[in-house]
Amino acid sequence: MAKAMDRNGDRILWTDKGPKGKMKPIGIKSNLLLLLILALLFLIGGSLFYVWSRIQVIQLGYEISNALKAERTLTEENKKLRVEIATLKSYARIEKLAVEELRMAKPKPEQVIVIR
Repeated sequence: MAKAMDRNGDRILWTDKGPKGKMKPIGIKSNLLLLLILALLFLIGGSLFYVWSRIQVIQLGYEISNALKAERTLTEENKKLRVEIATLKSYARIEKLAVEELRMAKPKPEQVIVIR
């Protein structure tokens, strides 16, 4: 496509004359540039993956630390509850409550019936 003049002197801005569909062969410089761009993209992608994986490791470390802290808290609470259960089940406490609050008395030997 080129600028041309018609036989009558009129200007024709574009013509379809000229090489069509011909492509220039890719030279060594173009191949080298393409290879360099691909290597650079690979390097950037690898670096981003490495940074992402390190961030994930740190984040998982924090989650593990928080889970261990929660486990210690729950273990402490479990121990306190077991001590409270043992205290509430003690025979001395139950006897004291029966005598003081419920006004119960120990049975006399003749009131006791043994069942076998």
